[in-house]
Amino acid sequence: MRVLALTAALLVLAACASDDKPAAQTPPPKQTTVIDPQLKALERAKAVQGQVDAQKAATDAKLREAEGQ
Repeated sequence: MRVLALTAALLVLAACASDDKPAAQTPPPKQTTVIDPQLKALERAKAVQGQVDAQKAATDAKLREAEGQ
């Protein structure tokens, strides 16, 4: 009787097991926060600063060249 009960329990558990792969889960949509506009502005400012620094370096090089150094 115990063997029959154990076999039945194993069959029930085996039937419940799922071999299917879970469906591809998409990440939840990004929630906007209060500081998102400020973060975007900061990123744009950093990009502009890189351009300004490159322009300053080019100008400094031209000045040194004009001074004969």
